[in-house]
Amino acid sequence: MRFKLVPEAPDSLAYVETVQQAVPLVPGTEDDCCARIMRRTDIEPRDEARTWLTFLRALELAEEGSSGYHRVRTEPEPATMRAAFQERVYGVDRILALLDDEPQTADEVFESFREDIPEYERNKHHTRLREVWGERVRRILEWAVRFDLAERTSDGYVRR
Repeated sequence: MRFKLVPEAPDSLAYVETVQQAVPLVPGTEDDCCARIMRRTDIEPRDEARTWLTFLRALELAEEGSSGYHRVRTEPEPATMRAAFQERVYGVDRILALLDDEPQTADEVFESFREDIPEYERNKHHTRLREVWGERVRRILEWAVRFDLAERTSDGYVRR
């Protein structure tokens, strides 16, 4: 399964553990988990808390079971998170493949990636495709920087 929701990248990967710790060990509903994330972190609004919950699932730091969402008893290790990010977040592999030695802006990467956006997503966000997916591409690039998969220069992003 590939996840599409990607939160804004924090200044430090240590923040991922802060958010993970906000997810309960005892399974709860999405609403309960999002409310708890918002109470215990500076994340708001609720949609961003839901994005974080989904992203933690992508990084294999939270799970959804029949009883709801819960935290996995795993320390967020950079190498493990990096691997999960590459394997479980939609578009990461293709976006990284689009980067080379010449810096590209997030908009340039989005334009190259546009054809890789699923058709149903293109139809769903028809008039807002650049807004929605351009932001996702930018966020993926920023997470790639945090995971040492890319580098941000004054002219754009390059593959590390």
